[in-house]
Amino acid sequence: MSGETTMTKQRKALHAYVTADAHNQWHDFAAENGVSVSAILEALAPELDSDPIGAGSGRMDQIIKLARRIDAQRRRRSST
Repeated sequence: MSGETTMTKQRKALHAYVTADAHNQWHDFAAENGVSVSAILEALAPELDSDPIGAGSGRMDQIIKLARRIDAQRRRRSST
């Protein structure tokens, strides 16, 4: 027996290390809206390919630029 349940066969884990502030923002937002962080992430996923927040929109361009900066900072820290 592999230990997999029907739920784990239908879902995949999305794991990330974020700052304490970002962690709190996600969880606070979820709690204020009565949903889980994973439900928010799943609901946002299709929006990544569509307007107005989708690729090519000004807002998404800003988010991607910030994400690239965060990735670069993490790479610099891990290489030292």
